Amino acid sequence: MDSDILLYIQEYLRNDLLTPFMVFLTHTGDYGILCIAVSVILILLRKTRCLGHVIAFSIAIESIITNLLLKNLIARTRPYEVIEELELLIGEQPDFSFPSGHAGVTFALAGAMLFAFMYGVKGFEKNKRNSLIVLLVLIYALLLAFSRLFVGVHYPTDVLGGMLIGLLSGLVGYRLEKKVRAAWESRSSKKAAEV
Repeated sequence: MDSDILLYIQEYLRNDLLTPFMVFLTHTGDYGILCIAVSVILILLRKTRCLGHVIAFSIAIESIITNLLLKNLIARTRPYEVIEELELLIGEQPDFSFPSGHAGVTFALAGAMLFAFMYGVKGFEKNKRNSLIVLLVLIYALLLAFSRLFVGVHYPTDVLGGMLIGLLSGLVGYRLEKKVRAAWESRSSKKAAEV
């Protein structure tokens, strides 16, 4: 089934218009640099610092689960090494296939923003502008996840696994930020009372 989906994409969806876009899009997820940059920029801005922390925690959790644990434990071979008919559109990847790190990190970003929006975080209020931002980030994450299938470096189950891990990391990152912030504020108020 996984192989059939990849061959279907190759046969019917790859074309002169879509292929360059998908190749470009898939590289925006390389090493999680774009997602990390978003979290750093948000942390540097006082108003969005809490959201930046949520995203940073989420990315860190996803990276540990995906890159340090699951990829090496499962050690799934990349599809282009198994499916003879599959043509690879980008360079060979240096690590194992399951789960997709690109899908994971972008869904960690999207999940962090979604949960921060839904449940509230300082500096990221529920309004139309922020709901549009969350929607656009979710669309980006979905398109990037699909691009990993399009270029032939992941099986669909790799991508689904990465998406799920990313979303769960977003939820854990949100909860972790709330606990860390509460502990920090409690410590700060105790110090202020002592002075």
